[in-house]
Amino acid sequence: MRIRAVTRDELPLLVELERAAGAPFAAIGMPEIAEDDPGTPEELAHYLNHGIALVAQAPDGTITGYLLAEPVDGALHIEQVSVHPDHARRGIGRTLIEHLAGQQGADAPALTLTTFADVPWNGPYYARCGFRPLADAELTPGLREIRRGEAEHGLDRWPRLCMRRDLPGGADA
Repeated sequence: MRIRAVTRDELPLLVELERAAGAPFAAIGMPEIAEDDPGTPEELAHYLNHGIALVAQAPDGTITGYLLAEPVDGALHIEQVSVHPDHARRGIGRTLIEHLAGQQGADAPALTLTTFADVPWNGPYYARCGFRPLADAELTPGLREIRRGEAEHGLDRWPRLCMRRDLPGGADA
């Protein structure tokens, strides 16, 4: 598997991959998440210009997963990690996160993200990847703004949390 930057012409593939990656939410009683609009290629282009957009590419050239991140209050905030269900449970998401931590992490003290607390491939998964839940008092202004937007989008219907993974050797570490 190769981790590399997303190209502009691959953005439509990420939209389709996100649709597929969302489908398992229906099986656990979260059909609204499964049916949620993954955004447009134009919206995802923001990460090409102002953040980080990585893909996991199989030896046959298939894009199996992706990660989007951008700076938020000095940390690198992971907006999305998605793996196509046909390639799930093979360490692709973790490899994307580790690549981000290793390649981009020298410029940041931590990685942050927001996620569903109780979905097995969300909160518990990220805890296994070294993230810890943040208490409300630990939330930065940027994370509070992200959570506000998620609540407006209806994501607070299910328990959510912010998580952080400190990076050794990162700036301000």
